[in-house]
Amino acid sequence: MMAGFASDFRDGVDINLGVGYVNEDTIPADRIRVAFDEVLDNTDRYRQTLNYGGPTGSQVLIDSIRCFLIDNAIGGLDADTLGRKEIIIGPNGASSLLESLAYVLPKGIVITADPMYYIYTDFLVRNGFELLTVPEDAEGLQTELLAAKIAALGPRADEIRMFYVVTVNNPSCVILSNARRRELVDIAGELSGRLGRKAPVIFDRAYEDLIHDPQVEAPQSALRYDPEEIVYEVGTLSKVLAPALRIGYMIGAGGAFLRAMVQRTSDAGFSAPQITQSLSSWLLDHQIVAQLRSVRAGYRGKALAVRAWIDERLGDGIENVSGGQAGFYFYLTFRDIETHEESDFFKYLTRTTGRPDIDGAPGARNPRVIYIPGEHCVNRNGELADVGRRQLRLSYGFEGLEAIDRAIELMQQAAAYARESA
Repeated sequence: MMAGFASDFRDGVDINLGVGYVNEDTIPADRIRVAFDEVLDNTDRYRQTLNYGGPTGSQVLIDSIRCFLIDNAIGGLDADTLGRKEIIIGPNGASSLLESLAYVLPKGIVITADPMYYIYTDFLVRNGFELLTVPEDAEGLQTELLAAKIAALGPRADEIRMFYVVTVNNPSCVILSNARRRELVDIAGELSGRLGRKAPVIFDRAYEDLIHDPQVEAPQSALRYDPEEIVYEVGTLSKVLAPALRIGYMIGAGGAFLRAMVQRTSDAGFSAPQITQSLSSWLLDHQIVAQLRSVRAGYRGKALAVRAWIDERLGDGIENVSGGQAGFYFYLTFRDIETHEESDFFKYLTRTTGRPDIDGAPGARNPRVIYIPGEHCVNRNGELADVGRRQLRLSYGFEGLEAIDRAIELMQQAAAYARESA
């Protein structure tokens, strides 16, 4: 869907609220330019910057990540907790670490929230894994439902390979509460003891550094209460620095599992590029505090503006809105309007209704708006399959406010058209 739209996308005309790109204005291009000179000139600290690296990652970058987490009390982590854990760098961003899990772990059941991070979960299914999805509420994955679903598996619980939870969920941007994190670890720990092996809990914190609502409870890392050593956190610098640096990292207890992950990185091509690891290290050491402050403020302003437009123009037809506190997504549930690719709402916004007065003349198509339909974000065999046909993910990250304002106005028109066509 996105590839088809992108093939004839018109900058300044069409509006892409589907893409999960960061806003260009948040990328510190000037500081990255400075960092190039700094790392190339300082060969004592940034050794062999333009050569191959090792599969665990650059030690300079690992040290910088450790200091960043401790100095800023990210997740409440301290030197004692991190001193008991190892940090490895993925070969190509956080996604490469998630992909590696599918090669390191045997095929089986993966437990995750619903709605779910559809890009990764689709990859898991294509690679032979089975999904067990658990609907979320305002605090994230519902642990009472999780416990019941595990019990209902009976002997098939032995097929559970991992728990995978995005702490600021993509697509919904619901923030997993601290209470739910602890309950999830307790459930996974109890299961691990019953199975006689570890069932790892992977916390994907891709958007956690972008919590921009000051009223949100500060998230606490589950690494702090992990007696069974089953918790692993996957982090990224893409959202707060630049996606093109391709830096993702994993934190967890050393042992066979982490060694297998390192071997997978070696198999994939030795390591992430040394130059981007060195650049990231310098930026973490010299720029990250001011950068976080700036990025969070930018997304906070956009979130407030976009939420006001949603309420004003779509509010009467909206059953539920989540997001707007972290990251850069809103997830909308309409009361009576379907949003899937065959819906009138979708056809209006993609200008495929067949009506020239709506679509525009041949060769001069009217402005289009793309979003991610909810049907792609929910488990098609789960409890949310029907409601997903009335949902969508809207990204306020990449486009500017003027374009987003226009897009929501067009969504208002699309909603009216869908009701008239019903």
